[in-house]
Amino acid sequence: MQMSKMITKVEGPELVIERVFQAPRELVFKAYSSAEHLKKWWGPRGWELTVCNIDFRPGGVWHYCMKCLDENQGDFYGMESWGKGVYHEIVDAEKIVYTDYFSDAEGNVSDLGAPGEVTLNFVDEGGATRLVNRVVYPSAEALKAVLDMGMEQGFAETLDRLAEFLESQQ
Repeated sequence: MQMSKMITKVEGPELVIERVFQAPRELVFKAYSSAEHLKKWWGPRGWELTVCNIDFRPGGVWHYCMKCLDENQGDFYGMESWGKGVYHEIVDAEKIVYTDYFSDAEGNVSDLGAPGEVTLNFVDEGGATRLVNRVVYPSAEALKAVLDMGMEQGFAETLDRLAEFLESQQ
Protein backbone atom coordinates (compact mmCIF):
# COMPACT_ATOMS: atom_id res chain seq x y z
CA MET A 1 0.00 0.00 0.00
CA GLN A 2 1.36 3.41 -0.93
CA MET A 3 0.73 6.00 1.76
CA SER A 4 -0.12 9.47 0.53
CA LYS A 5 1.51 12.32 2.39
CA MET A 6 -0.65 14.61 4.47
CA ILE A 7 -0.29 18.26 3.46
CA THR A 8 -0.84 20.81 6.23
CA LYS A 9 -1.22 24.57 5.81
CA VAL A 10 -1.88 27.16 8.48
CA GLU A 11 -3.46 30.38 7.24
CA GLY A 12 -4.20 32.67 10.21
CA PRO A 13 -7.00 31.00 12.19
CA GLU A 14 -7.49 28.29 9.52
CA LEU A 15 -5.89 24.87 9.36
CA VAL A 16 -6.07 23.04 6.02
CA ILE A 17 -5.16 19.36 5.86
CA GLU A 18 -5.24 17.46 2.56
CA ARG A 19 -4.59 13.85 1.75
CA VAL A 20 -5.34 11.56 -1.18
CA PHE A 21 -6.80 8.12 -0.46
CA GLN A 22 -6.76 5.22 -2.92
CA ALA A 23 -10.49 4.64 -2.55
CA PRO A 24 -13.68 5.90 -4.22
CA ARG A 25 -15.11 9.01 -2.60
CA GLU A 26 -18.39 7.28 -1.71
CA LEU A 27 -16.39 4.91 0.53
CA VAL A 28 -14.32 7.71 2.09
CA PHE A 29 -17.52 9.68 2.77
CA LYS A 30 -19.17 6.60 4.31
CA ALA A 31 -16.16 6.16 6.62
CA TYR A 32 -16.99 9.60 8.09
CA SER A 33 -20.76 9.16 8.24
CA SER A 34 -21.23 5.82 10.02
CA ALA A 35 -20.52 5.03 13.70
CA GLU A 36 -19.71 1.45 12.68
CA HIS A 37 -16.93 2.73 10.39
CA LEU A 38 -15.68 5.58 12.61
CA LYS A 39 -15.10 3.13 15.50
CA LYS A 40 -12.58 1.27 13.33
CA TRP A 41 -10.28 4.19 12.52
CA TRP A 42 -10.98 7.51 14.30
CA GLY A 43 -8.21 8.73 16.60
CA PRO A 44 -4.44 8.44 16.85
CA ARG A 45 -2.72 5.06 17.16
CA GLY A 46 -3.31 3.40 20.50
CA TRP A 47 -6.63 5.21 20.99
CA GLU A 48 -10.08 3.75 20.37
CA LEU A 49 -13.58 5.15 20.24
CA THR A 50 -15.24 3.62 23.31
CA VAL A 51 -18.35 5.74 22.69
CA CYS A 52 -19.56 6.79 19.24
CA ASN A 53 -23.12 8.07 18.88
CA ILE A 54 -23.90 9.69 15.57
CA ASP A 55 -27.05 11.32 14.22
CA PHE A 56 -25.82 12.04 10.70
CA ARG A 57 -28.06 14.84 9.45
CA PRO A 58 -27.99 18.65 9.50
CA GLY A 59 -28.68 19.61 13.12
CA GLY A 60 -27.63 16.14 14.27
CA VAL A 61 -24.88 15.47 16.78
CA TRP A 62 -21.84 13.20 16.82
CA HIS A 63 -20.75 12.54 20.42
CA TYR A 64 -17.72 10.36 21.05
CA CYS A 65 -15.02 9.36 23.48
CA MET A 66 -11.46 8.48 22.48
CA LYS A 67 -9.63 6.43 25.10
CA CYS A 68 -5.92 5.59 25.16
CA LEU A 69 -5.59 1.81 25.41
CA ASP A 70 -1.85 1.66 24.66
CA GLU A 71 0.19 1.16 27.84
CA ASN A 72 3.29 2.33 25.95
CA GLN A 73 1.86 5.86 25.78
CA GLY A 74 2.80 6.59 29.39
CA ASP A 75 0.71 9.30 31.01
CA PHE A 76 -1.85 9.11 28.20
CA TYR A 77 -2.70 5.47 29.04
CA GLY A 78 -6.29 5.32 30.30
CA MET A 79 -6.96 8.95 29.39
CA GLU A 80 -10.33 9.80 27.84
CA SER A 81 -10.93 12.63 25.39
CA TRP A 82 -14.57 13.51 24.72
CA GLY A 83 -15.70 15.34 21.61
CA LYS A 84 -18.90 16.57 20.08
CA GLY A 85 -19.70 17.55 16.51
CA VAL A 86 -22.84 19.39 15.43
CA TYR A 87 -23.61 18.92 11.73
CA HIS A 88 -24.64 21.94 9.66
CA GLU A 89 -24.48 20.76 6.05
CA ILE A 90 -24.20 17.36 4.40
CA VAL A 91 -23.91 16.79 0.65
CA ASP A 92 -23.80 13.05 -0.03
CA ALA A 93 -20.30 11.88 -1.07
CA GLU A 94 -19.15 15.51 -1.47
CA LYS A 95 -19.16 17.59 1.70
CA ILE A 96 -19.69 17.56 5.47
CA VAL A 97 -19.74 20.76 7.53
CA TYR A 98 -19.83 20.66 11.32
CA THR A 99 -18.69 22.47 14.44
CA ASP A 100 -16.19 20.44 16.47
CA TYR A 101 -16.13 20.91 20.25
CA PHE A 102 -14.36 19.38 23.20
CA SER A 103 -17.09 18.03 25.49
CA ASP A 104 -17.75 15.98 28.59
CA ALA A 105 -19.39 12.56 28.87
CA GLU A 106 -22.85 14.17 28.90
CA GLY A 107 -22.17 16.13 25.71
CA ASN A 108 -21.79 19.51 27.42
CA VAL A 109 -19.31 21.73 25.59
CA SER A 110 -16.00 21.96 27.48
CA ASP A 111 -13.60 24.89 27.68
CA LEU A 112 -10.55 22.68 26.99
CA GLY A 113 -10.11 24.30 23.60
CA ALA A 114 -11.87 26.58 21.18
CA PRO A 115 -14.43 25.04 18.81
CA GLY A 116 -13.47 24.57 15.19
CA GLU A 117 -15.72 25.05 12.16
CA VAL A 118 -14.89 21.99 10.04
CA THR A 119 -15.54 21.61 6.31
CA LEU A 120 -14.67 18.25 4.76
CA ASN A 121 -14.62 18.14 0.97
CA PHE A 122 -14.39 14.78 -0.81
CA VAL A 123 -12.93 15.35 -4.28
CA ASP A 124 -13.11 12.56 -6.87
CA GLU A 125 -9.74 11.98 -8.52
CA GLY A 126 -10.61 9.13 -10.89
CA GLY A 127 -11.07 6.31 -8.38
CA ALA A 128 -9.02 8.02 -5.68
CA THR A 129 -10.31 10.68 -3.31
CA ARG A 130 -8.68 13.91 -2.19
CA LEU A 131 -9.93 14.77 1.26
CA VAL A 132 -9.67 18.50 2.01
CA ASN A 133 -10.24 19.19 5.70
CA ARG A 134 -10.56 22.90 6.60
CA VAL A 135 -10.94 23.94 10.22
CA VAL A 136 -11.46 27.58 11.12
CA TYR A 137 -10.86 28.59 14.75
CA PRO A 138 -11.96 31.86 16.42
CA SER A 139 -8.38 33.17 16.26
CA ALA A 140 -4.83 32.26 15.21
CA GLU A 141 -4.05 31.88 18.95
CA ALA A 142 -6.86 29.35 19.38
CA LEU A 143 -5.48 27.34 16.44
CA LYS A 144 -1.96 27.50 17.90
CA ALA A 145 -3.28 26.16 21.24
CA VAL A 146 -4.84 23.15 19.48
CA LEU A 147 -1.66 22.52 17.47
CA ASP A 148 0.39 22.76 20.68
CA MET A 149 -1.72 19.87 22.07
CA GLY A 150 -0.21 17.61 19.37
CA MET A 151 -3.23 17.72 17.08
CA GLU A 152 -1.19 17.57 13.87
CA GLN A 153 0.56 14.29 14.77
CA GLY A 154 -2.69 12.84 16.08
CA PHE A 155 -4.44 13.78 12.87
CA ALA A 156 -1.66 12.27 10.73
CA GLU A 157 -2.01 8.97 12.63
CA THR A 158 -5.80 9.14 12.34
CA LEU A 159 -5.58 9.57 8.55
CA ASP A 160 -3.08 6.68 8.35
CA ARG A 161 -5.64 4.54 10.19
CA LEU A 162 -8.33 5.75 7.76
CA ALA A 163 -6.15 4.72 4.79
CA GLU A 164 -5.67 1.25 6.32
CA PHE A 165 -9.40 0.95 7.01
CA LEU A 166 -10.31 1.98 3.44
CA GLU A 167 -7.88 -0.57 2.02
CA SER A 168 -9.53 -3.30 4.15
CA GLN A 169 -12.94 -2.36 2.71
CA GLN A 170 -12.01 -2.81 -0.98
